[in-house]
Amino acid sequence: MRQEDRASEQRASFAQFPDLPRTGYAREAVVLRHIPFGRSTLWRKSKLGEFPAPIKLSERVTAWRCEDLWRWMDARNSKAAA
Repeated sequence: MRQEDRASEQRASFAQFPDLPRTGYAREAVVLRHIPFGRSTLWRKSKLGEFPAPIKLSERVTAWRCEDLWRWMDARNSKAAA
């Protein structure tokens, strides 16, 4: 894939998820708005390694690295396009 096409595709995917930052952390509620499955499946897939693992930020706060989420979504889009 040409670099121009890849950049265009990345801009398009970012436009679909404007409230998901490229860096930083996203809590469960934000993650669930951007993935095609529910809460139980999110945790099961995370445990099985089929989805990025969450990070414990404090005793009561768990979040996902946004970079990991974007990488996972990009990989899914690449497989779907192939």
